[in-house]
Amino acid sequence: MRISLTLALASTAFTAFAQVPTPALPQSKPMLITGATLHVGNGTVVPNATVAFDKGRLTYAGPAAGFTQDKAGYETIDAAGQQLYPGLIVPNTTMGLTEVESIRATVDEQEVGALNPNVRAIIAYNTDSDIMPTVRTNGVLLAQPTPRGGLLSGQSSVVQLDAWNWQDAVVRADEGQHLTWPQMIFRLNPNEDATALDRRQKARESQLRDLEQLFGEANAYRQLPAGRKENLRLASLAGIFDGSKTLYLHADYGKEIIESVRFARRMGAQKVAVVGARDAWMVLDFLKQNDVSVVVSRIHALPRRDADDYDQPYKLPAQLQAAGVRFCLDYQGDQETAGSRNLAFVAGTAAAFGLTKEQALTAVTLTTAQIMGIDKDYGTLEAGKSATLVLSQGDLLDMRTNAVSRAFIDGRSISLENKQTYLEKKFRSKYGL
Repeated sequence: MRISLTLALASTAFTAFAQVPTPALPQSKPMLITGATLHVGNGTVVPNATVAFDKGRLTYAGPAAGFTQDKAGYETIDAAGQQLYPGLIVPNTTMGLTEVESIRATVDEQEVGALNPNVRAIIAYNTDSDIMPTVRTNGVLLAQPTPRGGLLSGQSSVVQLDAWNWQDAVVRADEGQHLTWPQMIFRLNPNEDATALDRRQKARESQLRDLEQLFGEANAYRQLPAGRKENLRLASLAGIFDGSKTLYLHADYGKEIIESVRFARRMGAQKVAVVGARDAWMVLDFLKQNDVSVVVSRIHALPRRDADDYDQPYKLPAQLQAAGVRFCLDYQGDQETAGSRNLAFVAGTAAAFGLTKEQALTAVTLTTAQIMGIDKDYGTLEAGKSATLVLSQGDLLDMRTNAVSRAFIDGRSISLENKQTYLEKKFRSKYGL
């Protein structure tokens, strides 16, 4: 009797949590997708395409007429009338680091202190998040978990969103350092006296001196001979100077963007990207001349100033595109963890305000991969790259037609079930809908 009761409870528990999908098994046989319209991710569109992949890598992606191999050994998906895209990549996110923002115990996105270059976000990354499956359902298959807080927040990594643990999830570990640039001091309150304003200015100057000292020490440390005493804080910054890591500068105002980039170059940073950059349209020539990439934060926002055009946030991607500045799109802001599922629709908004649909797609696939240094494997659907792709019944960037039917990460057919789809089926069944 006791055994039967235990089995019954276990069965009930399994049913209750059946909406949480387990990671997919490795690809077991070659796959073939035929008839879909292929959006390569680099601006190329191929109608009536064929895409083949085996052991997690693409072996062919192009016109159906160009695929001449025997199809007998393939598992075939007839995708006529559907759209095929690279898996979307969301940068600068707290996904996997934050679950419920109002519950402190589920928030693990920052450390105590202002200068934490040795902090690794990947260590805190939670692959069992209930949010992650809901994000995958909209075509987002890779992410960049990013630490928050302080001046030098720590190191971000790139992960794929279907794994048992962070070790399995990681695509590129510790690929960048994140520096939140100290805000310039303005008298925002007319009642603020000169003493208070001067106090804030001196505090900012102290922060800048601390940053300069830390970067200077890190540059000197990496040049010391082998056998030096290990210093994790300084060693973690070494990649900034040899180009193996990107220095992400979080700044919005035009003057802050210029100031932070000049600081980074003066300190010897080789690869620089500005995150947020809402005033990037004011410094386009500067960004281009200094070969600075831009991670544009959520464009669904109000203009910063009363005198700005009403659609300035929406058209910023088109302005960067016209100026030849490499950029990608993120979903930073309120509810940014769960909101990452709307990344495709942010790209859709950019397409409605100056970008073409393929340029908008590139801003959430290829250029994101380039900025993160993973474009040899991800970002486009080309032979030799990872078979990380999304099949949609309609336009992926349009919330009215986005309907993902299949998704693959490294050739593995992942589940599109999540807590929300489970609840939908449950209550449709209850009310006979």
